[in-house]
Amino acid sequence: MLKKYPVFKISLNILVILIIFFSVKIFLQRDLAEGRAPPLAGVMLNGQNIDIESYQGKPLLLHFWATWCGICKLEEKSVSSIAENYQVLTVSMQSGDAHKVQSYLDERGVNFPVIVDEYGEIAKRFGVNRVPASFIIDPQGKIAFTEVGYTSNWGLRLRLWLAGQ
Repeated sequence: MLKKYPVFKISLNILVILIIFFSVKIFLQRDLAEGRAPPLAGVMLNGQNIDIESYQGKPLLLHFWATWCGICKLEEKSVSSIAENYQVLTVSMQSGDAHKVQSYLDERGVNFPVIVDEYGEIAKRFGVNRVPASFIIDPQGKIAFTEVGYTSNWGLRLRLWLAGQ
């Protein structure tokens, strides 16, 4: 009977795939911080002291990444591009000291604001145990969107735009 209804079979397969996809997504994001963004203060690679509170007033992309993460390498050009138009703060998680992280950025030709989280302490505060992980924080300091895994340039830009509305 289903042979007469190939559209039904295709639709059912798509539905099953979507259910699996979103179930995995929910599972991966289960530990991420919600509500008001946890405190985050530190020294960026350029030596500037930073506090997440100073970013209020406009949406912020807070992006956790690592030098050893292959997916992070796919996203780094997008994050660098987004930093030209939006507030961006990245956290290099468990990737070595500031010198090692700066060498990596220079080698890759990437330029975005970075706090080094050599031992994963900041990541723990945000519930990050996988990278890449992105938080879109709205102008009032609340987490509007979270994402674990690859996110496209346009996906991040759309979330930033929505958070600013």
